[in-house]
Amino acid sequence: MRRRILLIVVATLAIAACGHNRQGLSFNPNNSREAELTMPDGRVVKYTAYEHLVYVRNVEDTAYQYMNVYVPEGAGKDAPILLRTYIGGYMAAKARAPQAGDASGRALLEGYVVAIPGARGRNSVQDNVYNGRAPQGLLDLKAAIRYLRLFDRVMPGNAERIIVDGTSAGGAMSALVGATGNHPAYEEMLQAMGAAKEKDDVFAAVCYCPITDLEHADMAYEWLFNGTSSRQKNATLLPISNQLKEQFPQYINSLNLKDWNGNPVTADNYMDLLRSELIRSAQTAKNAGADISDTLGFSFNEERMGGMPPINGGKKMALPAMRAPQPQRGEYVVGLDMQRYLNYVASTQPLKTAPAFDTKGVLGQLASAENEEFGGKDGSSVNFTVFSAFKNGTDLSKEVIDNVYLMNPMNFIGIDGKENKNSKDKNSHKVAPHWYIRHGARDRDTGFPVPLNLALKLNEAGCDVNFLFAWNRPHSGDYALDELFAWLRGIM
Repeated sequence: MRRRILLIVVATLAIAACGHNRQGLSFNPNNSREAELTMPDGRVVKYTAYEHLVYVRNVEDTAYQYMNVYVPEGAGKDAPILLRTYIGGYMAAKARAPQAGDASGRALLEGYVVAIPGARGRNSVQDNVYNGRAPQGLLDLKAAIRYLRLFDRVMPGNAERIIVDGTSAGGAMSALVGATGNHPAYEEMLQAMGAAKEKDDVFAAVCYCPITDLEHADMAYEWLFNGTSSRQKNATLLPISNQLKEQFPQYINSLNLKDWNGNPVTADNYMDLLRSELIRSAQTAKNAGADISDTLGFSFNEERMGGMPPINGGKKMALPAMRAPQPQRGEYVVGLDMQRYLNYVASTQPLKTAPAFDTKGVLGQLASAENEEFGGKDGSSVNFTVFSAFKNGTDLSKEVIDNVYLMNPMNFIGIDGKENKNSKDKNSHKVAPHWYIRHGARDRDTGFPVPLNLALKLNEAGCDVNFLFAWNRPHSGDYALDELFAWLRGIM
């Protein structure tokens, strides 16, 4: 009898060790396939693929609610995990295989485990129900992270070293994942989905051009671009632009932000701060060898005599023989005409309409992606800002107000997350300690203040923040991967 009991116990432990049927979820380490990925430089990465890992018990959409995990040859238990989301436009994203040209392939090459979860979005529908409206896509990502933690002991990779990476709406999701770790506001919904009873905070968030802070994004956009030629010449949009622009100063003052040196940021000095960030962007590119045209609005130091301007901080070069001294554009960017530069940005791609995000019904415009994101399970779209709702003679419902709050990382950064970093409660709210935020210096998909405000608020909360307006970049992500992975090595 004792032997029979012992055999049952051993068998039970063996099943648990393989990750079967834990909290109704499963992971079978023997269910895998071997594959390889050829990188752009010809190097080949061999990996093991664990695919179609269902991360919730109560699946509402079989097309999206699962995850693929890829383990490069030689990766062990201490390997970091890159969680790459392909959400874009707040639409659903399927779990994919790693891509050689983006961070997922590079992560495999670097020895990281790569997790690519599917997630529902505004367009996901099953049985005539739109099941991915806010905040369901975020909940799916959180559930995927909890799955990784649940099976951390039997899966390769270190679930305490998860780095989430996304672009555009995916960048916003990355910011949300990073800012809302373990927050109780999502717990009831996660439990209803059948997510694992585990933590969902992450080690680092990589956010490329995050389309976030949606309830304030329209005013930020018009404050920035109101003075451009395209706005000023548009008699239809200009009155709306003027009204939204006037709301931005009050919002900025309400944030009580500080710059990198701890000085107060207000509506009065915000443009100066933005100017300095764009100058830093141009200077960084110039130091790397880029030619920055003064036609864009930048001004440079000039040396008229005594040799050529120094190159990258080096010594002055002697003038060639028989050559008369000429004015030279120096190596330092010392000023920027903001209006001129913003006109340049608007010339590279037409500006969005006004409002840029909550368009539904304003001036007869159709619903935007964000109007759909906050819409209903019946496929409807709704206004989500007080401004646009007022223009349509309606009020925001409590459900919309609650969902807008849950979808803004700015609401979860600060005293709460900072205090709980050292809490004895392992599952308390925790903001990711490390952040890498990039926004193109000519990206007009959202206003420059949106990613800058996110970075400043994180910095004030005590997080490690690496922020830059990437020179001459349009709306895009997963670029400068050498730089990204050098930063990741540093924080590890």
